This record gives sequence, C-alpha cells and structure tokens, in this order.
Amino acid sequence: MKTGETISQYLLTFMVVTALFFGVAGVAFASDTAMPEDQVQLAQFSAGDISDEEEFDDFNSEYAEHKLVADPLYYWNRVWFEINDALYHGLFRPTAEGYAWLVPAKPRTWVSNFFTNLLFPVRFINNILTGKFDAAYMETSKFIANTSFGVLGLGDVTGGMPRNWEPERPTADGFGQTLGKAGVGHGVYLVWPFIGPSSIRESVGWLADAYCDPLTYGRFTFIEFAAIRVYSNLNSLSLQLKGNEYEALTEGAVDKYAAVRDAYIRFRAKKVAE
Repeated sequence: MKTGETISQYLLTFMVVTALFFGVAGVAFASDTAMPEDQVQLAQFSAGDISDEEEFDDFNSEYAEHKLVADPLYYWNRVWFEINDALYHGLFRPTAEGYAWLVPAKPRTWVSNFFTNLLFPVRFINNILTGKFDAAYMETSKFIANTSFGVLGLGDVTGGMPRNWEPERPTADGFGQTLGKAGVGHGVYLVWPFIGPSSIRESVGWLADAYCDPLTYGRFTFIEFAAIRVYSNLNSLSLQLKGNEYEALTEGAVDKYAAVRDAYIRFRAKKVAE
C-alpha cells in the first residue's frame, strides 16, 4: 500500500525533471533553430481580445510583459493536442455521456460539490498569499458550513446566501495564479498528455497545489489515486456536456490548436488580473 506521500514524491520527481527538460530544450530550440515564420508560434493576447474590455482597462499596462508566450515546443505540443482532442471526442465525452445517462444530475452535483469542498486548502492558502483576505474568510466560512451542514460538502448550503461585502473578490484558484501575481512569467507554453494546456509556471503551480490537496495524503495506491482523479474529472465533464466551452471554442476553428492555446493564455491572464 503506497501512501499519498509516496505519490507526491513521484509527482515531484516527474514534474521537476520534465520542467527542467522542457525549460532547457525550449531555450535551446528557440535560440538555435530558425523556423519558418508560419511555424513560429506565439500565444498572443491583448485587451481587445477579451470581450469585456472595461474589466481590463489597466490590463495592458500591468501585464505588458506577458503579451507574448513562446511556443518553442510546438511540435510536441501539437502532437499531444491532437491526441488529447481525439481522446476527448472518442473516449472522454462518450464515457461522460454514458455516465450522465446512468446517474441523475443531482448525485453528480453532490460529487462535484464534495471535490470542490475538498480543495478548500488550495484556495485558502493562495487567497492568503495573494492578499485576498476577504476571499479567504469567505472560503473558510463556506467550508465550515458546507462540511457541517452539507454532509461533508456534498451539499452546497452556502450557494444562495448573500455575501457580507460588495463587490465580492474573486477567490484564488491555485499557485499558478499566485506566481503570476508575483510577476513570474509563463516560461513556455506546454501541452501535457491527457491533461491539456499549461505552461512551465502553471505546471509548477499545479504541483504546489497537489501538496495542498488532502487526497495527496490519503493511503491510496497509485492506481486508486489515479482512479479517484479520473472519476472526479469524468463527473465534472458530465455536468458540462451542454454548452461545453472546449467544443464551442474549437467548433469551426481554422486552427483548433491555436484557438485553444490563445484562449488558455487569455484565461490565465484574466485570473492573474483579478
């Protein structure tokens, strides 16, 4: 029986080695290889790319250094994007549809609430690190109420309650956002097998969040741990089959890879700007 500590050590070793490999390879690739202009990929965003421009009046000036995110690992990223996209349409979505057909929406919502409630430490710690103390208070009060009266978080008893301040500050979503607020750039764009779009910064943030996840410290074998994660993601997808953002983004896109990449960079920039 492997402990969550052993799993976290595996994750740490894998992520650090891979991040170092991609960081070194990316720098070498970008500096030593002269690619044709149509193959040099830069994930770009500006305030004009975001629908609600008023929300980001100061976006350009504050985050000007993040306007370009290099994609020197284009060929790796493209291959895994195509594989992930094929798996989504050929396996993940059909499985989620079958699961949604078998299990009613309410129990699936309970499961989603449970996993969301379980990740309270991730949100709380990053709220503190980013100075969102009011959001940290909100997360704490929600966690206590939902754990106590929502039966370990299965029910979201605080969902319809009024807030004690206006406007409510958005809660932090992870250490990647915290690093971005501290001025750490993306590094290079990166697509992970089976996981999807990321970057060196966001991958490091994901690893830090894993250490704050209570599941990491459970006494699970690696297979059991992976099965829990797969089930959580499957359940989440089953609740997002209608109006799916990924499908809306890629449907009819001339270049689905570029559309997803640029949307991801814009989304992470928006989270950093909150």
